[in-house]
Parts: sequence; structure tokens; C-alpha cells
Amino acid sequence: MNRSHRIWGVVGAVGVATALWTVAVPLLGHRLTVTGGPPGRERPEIGLAPVVVVALAAALAGWVLLALLERVLPRSARLVWTITALVVLLVSFAPLAASGMDVATRVILGALHVAVATVLIAVMTRTAARPALGAVTDADR
Repeated sequence: MNRSHRIWGVVGAVGVATALWTVAVPLLGHRLTVTGGPPGRERPEIGLAPVVVVALAAALAGWVLLALLERVLPRSARLVWTITALVVLLVSFAPLAASGMDVATRVILGALHVAVATVLIAVMTRTAARPALGAVTDADR
């Protein structure tokens, strides 16, 4: 494992989320608003801070899970982590199907999910520990 590559992966995930939000909201002028709460209440807007916090939390959670899998399942950690990451990405789209968002907001939020996942999956799978070829493990005995 190369810790510095994973750190850059976390930075990259947060950076791509920040860049997409910056293009969509301040530059293109789209407000990311969702409905929620009692009727008549102002629609909450998704600002940069929640985007950064969620991207950072997802990146760190992915790193922690991969590190744990490398200890518990060293031979299949990469595969298990990648499948888990793809499932989490698919599940993350569920709230986008709920009512209360315009199409542009759904597209932008979906793009944020895909962009963060793409960076994380690329970096984390590339840095996942690989068992040595020909090495005999306890499971092989």
C-alpha cells in the first residue's frame, strides 16, 4: 500500500466534487435545491460544505474499509472492496429517484456521485495490497 497515493486519492475525490459543484452552481447558476420538511418551508439548498464533507467522508470510509479488508482478506481485498464500492455507488442513486428535485439537480448530484466514485475506485484498487505471486498462505496449506 502506498499511503501517499491514497491521500492523493482522497484529495482528488474531494477536488473533483468541488470542481463539479463550482461549475454547476456558481458558474452555470443552477441552485441545488431539494424538498423536505413541512409544506411551506423553504427548500434547502445543497452548498459546497455538504458536498465536500460527504466526498471526504466517503473517501475516508472507503480507505478504512480497504485497509480492514487487506488485513482480514488479503488475497481478495481488492475484489471485495471494488464490488462493495460499486454497490455503494448504485445505492447512492436511490435518493435521486425521490420526488422533490428537478432534473438538472438529479443530473448534477448523480454526476457528483459518479465522479467521486470513479476517482476512489481507480486510486484505491490501484493501491490495494497484492499477495505475492507464488507465496504460500495459511489458507493454501
